[in-house]
Amino acid sequence: MGCWRSPSTVLTCLLLLRPLPSPACSAACRCSSGVADCSQHALLEVPQSLSTNTSVLWLGYNFITVLGPRSFPPLPGLLLLSLPHNRLVLIHRKALVGFGALQELDLSNNYLTVLTPETFMPLIRLATLNLSSNKLEELDPQVLSTLPQLRALLLHDNPWACSCDILPLWRWLSLNSEKVQEKSSLLCRIPEQLNKYPIMAFRNESFRQCEETSLFAEHYIAFLTIGPFSFMASIFFCTFTGSITVLYHNLRREPHFWRRSCICRGL
Repeated sequence: MGCWRSPSTVLTCLLLLRPLPSPACSAACRCSSGVADCSQHALLEVPQSLSTNTSVLWLGYNFITVLGPRSFPPLPGLLLLSLPHNRLVLIHRKALVGFGALQELDLSNNYLTVLTPETFMPLIRLATLNLSSNKLEELDPQVLSTLPQLRALLLHDNPWACSCDILPLWRWLSLNSEKVQEKSSLLCRIPEQLNKYPIMAFRNESFRQCEETSLFAEHYIAFLTIGPFSFMASIFFCTFTGSITVLYHNLRREPHFWRRSCICRGL
């Protein structure tokens, strides 16, 4: 009853009785209990008006092409990020900064061709990574080595190039085979003679020729450095030798010249 004594107290009581505002949620999403479902809305980018307590974010079946350094709003408690069936071609190395709590990442059915270790370094708790059905021909194993908690990895349905360059990835897969899901579907695409050949079927002997003939980057740098140096050194040596030879012949001719001059004077 005391709430009705004056207009100011009435306003205060009304504000106290007003329900608390619901957490932020984009108009393109359906949000409930920390889950934001923003799939199948033809989105070109990640919605920014999401609650910071979002733990699950569904973004599948949209038209997102790039994840830049500021593509995501602050989501420190995000545990699952799902981005399948978009048009992703690039993930910036700082796109996933702040996702230290993330445990599952689905990037399947996109157009990714290159991934860098720096991109995945913030994901110290990531347990499941789905990279299936992309355009990956090769993958730096350092990308996977930066994930200390990785337990499940999906890489099938990519056009893997089974040349000597796949040796580092094959070694990682062989040492961590218990983490690789759908191993039988991890197939070579090129070269043609290895099309649909299972990558996990390779053995150490398969790469013997690569190890015998492969040249590392430092070898090429050495060749490029030593080659021109050797060429210049040979020119200098030839010039120096030629100069010494000419000087030697001139010195040998000089006594004969003076002797002839003396004879002429005596006559």
